[in-house]
Order: sequence, then structure tokens, then C-alpha cells
Amino acid sequence: MEQAYHFLALSGVFTVLMWVPYILSRLFVWGVGDFLNNYPEGFPAKEPEPPLWAQRAKRAHLNMVETLPAFVAVVVAAAMLPDRVDAVLVGQCTAVFYYARVVHYIVYALGIPFLRTPTYLVSWAAILIIGFQLT
Repeated sequence: MEQAYHFLALSGVFTVLMWVPYILSRLFVWGVGDFLNNYPEGFPAKEPEPPLWAQRAKRAHLNMVETLPAFVAVVVAAAMLPDRVDAVLVGQCTAVFYYARVVHYIVYALGIPFLRTPTYLVSWAAILIIGFQLT
């Protein structure tokens, strides 16, 4: 389970860092004054339009925030029930989840067509494989 914990922690750290690119974009689009003042005049109705990549990066981050609880739940449950799971398989699935989510974020932010959904589905399958071992 050590590998599972490793990739669980990496996934958490990655999630925490995913906001950095789109927040930096906001700094440049809004300007330092409005950024430090929290919001530009008329926000949110008149929010300056962020670049498309930053909008996609934000959506990728929100998607990870929505998916992470399910991942945490199955990994913690697998750790609590070690006699019901294959620890090596759980570790491999956590690695697959992590790397799939890194690729998903990059693909999503860059707007690369036809890869976003498959990379998400790979991470989703990793969660299900861990979860099905618990049934």
C-alpha cells in the first residue's frame, strides 16, 4: 500500500497546484492592481476575459476536485481492508490514476481534441478497479 499512499499524496499535491497557471493568467489579464484588490471593477458581470487555455485549465482543475473524493475513498477503503484487495494492483491503479490525471490536465488546458475524454476515462477506470476489489 506504500505505492498507493505515494500516488494518493501526489494526486493531492497536484490538485492543490493545478490552480496556479490560471491564477497567474488572471494576474496578467486583470493587472496587478485589480488582482491585489481581489476583483476588477464590475466583477463578475464585467470580468476581463481570460485566455481560452486558462478557462480550460480551470475546468480541468474543477474536474479533478470533483473526482478526487472518489479516488481518496477507494484508496482509503482498500488500505482499511487489506485482506480484500491486491495491494500491488491498488498501487498500480493509483499510479495510473495520477498519470492519467496529469495527462488529462495538459490535454484539457491545451485543447488537444479527442484525448480529454479517454484520459479521464482511464482515471475513472482506475478508481473502479480499486472499488470493485472491495465488493
